[in-house]
Amino acid sequence: MIQSALFSLSSMVSVLLLLTCTCAYVRSVVPQLLDQNRQGWKGIFWKLARIGERCSPFVACACVFRAFALLLGY
Repeated sequence: MIQSALFSLSSMVSVLLLLTCTCAYVRSVVPQLLDQNRQGWKGIFWKLARIGERCSPFVACACVFRAFALLLGY
């Protein structure tokens, strides 16, 4: 049975972590790409980039824990 990331908590956490890390990286390389879209639905990516920048130790720990959980099969 195929589940989407919306119905599987572990998959949803993985998707959110990947989005957060990707947005933070994109903002560090090309800041004007995300800074011009602070309002509306595109503002979600700017907010994820801010979370990735400000909470980077916590995001890094969450990525490590998620990696071990994937390796162990959770």
